[in-house]
Amino acid sequence: MTKTTLLTTIAALLLAVAGTCFAADDDAVVADVPAADDAVVADVPAADASTPAAAEDSFLDPDLTGPADDEDADVDPFESTFRYLKAKYGTETLTDDWFGYGEKLGDYGVEVSLAFTQMWQINARGGLATHRHSGRWAANYDLYAEFDLEKILSLKGGLMYVLVEGSWSNRLDRTSIGSAVGNINNNTTGGEEAIYVSELWYQQSFFNNMVNVRLGKVDLTSGFETQQFSLGFDQNAFAFDETSQFMNSALNTNPTIPFPNQGLGVMVLFRPTKLFFVAAGVADAQGDQRETGFNTAFHDEDYFFAIFETGLTPVIDSANGLMPGAYRVGFWYDPQDKPRLNGSGAKHDDMGFYLSFDQVVFKENVYLKDEQGLGVFARYGFADSDVNAIKCFWSAGAQYEGLVPTRDEDVFAFAFAQGKVDSDAGYNKELETIMEIYYNAQLTPWFNLTPSMQYIWDPGAVHGVGDAIVLGVRMQMFF
Repeated sequence: MTKTTLLTTIAALLLAVAGTCFAADDDAVVADVPAADDAVVADVPAADASTPAAAEDSFLDPDLTGPADDEDADVDPFESTFRYLKAKYGTETLTDDWFGYGEKLGDYGVEVSLAFTQMWQINARGGLATHRHSGRWAANYDLYAEFDLEKILSLKGGLMYVLVEGSWSNRLDRTSIGSAVGNINNNTTGGEEAIYVSELWYQQSFFNNMVNVRLGKVDLTSGFETQQFSLGFDQNAFAFDETSQFMNSALNTNPTIPFPNQGLGVMVLFRPTKLFFVAAGVADAQGDQRETGFNTAFHDEDYFFAIFETGLTPVIDSANGLMPGAYRVGFWYDPQDKPRLNGSGAKHDDMGFYLSFDQVVFKENVYLKDEQGLGVFARYGFADSDVNAIKCFWSAGAQYEGLVPTRDEDVFAFAFAQGKVDSDAGYNKELETIMEIYYNAQLTPWFNLTPSMQYIWDPGAVHGVGDAIVLGVRMQMFF
């Protein structure tokens, strides 16, 4: 059995459940899908690929859209289910951009979006807490608002951003498995939090976006969005977003970096060319995402965490189009007093460094806005073993978008991570290793369903604990 056949079978079994919600015979399903109107396609002006602007829109050229569907061809039942979903629920969001009012708000410089994520996981085998093998639920929501101050106040390059979050959780966590390196559920890290403002900042760009400055209540793990990349601190195109990519925190972040919670701070991005960037950030080391930040930033000890990153962002040309990548190296500094793991007092001025890479290595199609293809990534981190339980760490993996035929926007990914821990922290094994595999199926543009499987070797890095298997399913909706 080939890899593609195996993955198609797995996806088909999963998606059959979704298909039952839209039960109809194949003929009726196909009939509900509007047929392509040749006259409409012909009205699209042909693109002139000699100019960059025309090349960017060349995917609209009828000659580049691929062969038309053959109405007389046999239709796979699972494909027809998704064609039905696409036709019936094809809007980008469930509310169709707030019932049309979102577009009107956008004209005035205001954008609002709401996402809801729910996860179910079960510790199927092994781990420290064998009594917690029952399935557990966790959920959270994210409400975003952006204010384009150029449209609102004629302030060129000005942007205001606010993120409101809430969560409710009876989730599996580190204690369920005993993991020393990663949290098996990185999406909901808290318990019952009805509502709090986790980010509130102002950003100003200068010199045609060459320099960007952000200040306020910031999250140092959130990057600056550019045309092809998200640049910031330990960003990674294929292993960063816990709501759509890996569920284990060791595969979305670098556990050797002691990022503080959201708090008052400043972030700066300098990108003089498309190939090179420099970023720096300073934030309250004692930040609390549920607080305004003033009570910790300017009360008692004034500790500020600092991080610096620089890197290259090459774009490789190929027969099927451009393949972006990013190669980063960073350093961090934490001035807080930390107890030495061997019990010999405290130490301050903690420091470490990290590496992070991601690169598209294969594209299926030449169309510029088609992201089907293979991408790979890797991370490495090193920290002072006197005060950090994880003294070094690596992770690596790959993502393929559109691997299953006809499922062009689905994502299949797998990755490994390994942390080396210190015996002074109470561990009697040196390594803990994590593997995760997931398949993110886009059932509609606003609804994704992601089954995941994690395997953890030597959980907790202690003798006598069996390897753990964690199964999970994540649902994400965009309103």
